[in-house]
Amino acid sequence: MKDKRIALLFAGQGAQTVGMGKDLAAKYPAAAEIFAQADKVLGYSLSKIAFDGPEEELTQTKYCQPALFVHGLATLAALRAEVGDFSVQATAGLSLGEFTAHAAAGTFDFDTGLTLVAQRGLFMQEACEQTTGGMAAMIGADESTVRSLASETDVDVANLNSPGQIVISGELAKVAVAVSLSKEHGIRMAKTLNVAGAYHSRLMNSAFLKLGEVLQRTPLATPRFTVICNVDATPVREEEEIRSALQDQVTGTVRWTESIEYLVDEEKCDLFIELGPGGVLAGLLNRTRKGTPCVSISDVPSLDAALATLRS
Repeated sequence: MKDKRIALLFAGQGAQTVGMGKDLAAKYPAAAEIFAQADKVLGYSLSKIAFDGPEEELTQTKYCQPALFVHGLATLAALRAEVGDFSVQATAGLSLGEFTAHAAAGTFDFDTGLTLVAQRGLFMQEACEQTTGGMAAMIGADESTVRSLASETDVDVANLNSPGQIVISGELAKVAVAVSLSKEHGIRMAKTLNVAGAYHSRLMNSAFLKLGEVLQRTPLATPRFTVICNVDATPVREEEEIRSALQDQVTGTVRWTESIEYLVDEEKCDLFIELGPGGVLAGLLNRTRKGTPCVSISDVPSLDAALATLRS
């Protein structure tokens, strides 16, 4: 690890799974302390929801977002318990994961970040309940093709996840029209996603406004290492640009493909560590920059497997 330029990647909503963090908390006191602190800050047992479910509860945006934030940082704490403190070149997180990335970089402390994420999750859940939104993945199409379809059907481009994987978001009926017209635009496959609402679209505007107010009151520090923001896939360092980036991504496009390209091409990162369930980000990395070394850590077995690679 010492000779590597390491990038940390943090998972976004949708990666959650019942049991996340349970074995890490049982084995590593540092991870257990993070979950215990989360329960104290939130005033309810987030650890019980993450460890034991039920899935319907964990999937709710207001619980899911803080659970993933806590799990990402607990996983990082468990890794550091094994290998000690290590140098990080840069970090990025998908959507909600951008907040976890900032916490890892010291932009805000754990309690502040968790409070912020809990409010974001609540605001976004409220926005979902006030609108009838949906999302769909467009597979096998370039950005200009999908933007043309989105413009024609009055929906938004939510995620540029990897080459050939782009997600649209908007009113449910309009997303359905876009899916039905996708073949005419030369898109290989369109798949409606099982989500609670239209994330990263104008339907999240109420959450955008409320989160903006909270961010203005939130104390921020200069990140200790590079943090790549979702909305324009470049580093953010100054307080106001961090606030703007975190607010704008609620309704803006997640430029994940370009974020990965920046980490590889500009930051020269040559080892990626994904901290979060599911291994989704490792898959997107491989589709964007094939063969780039990446280890995914979410539990004790995956940490053990990663350690063999990291220590080699």
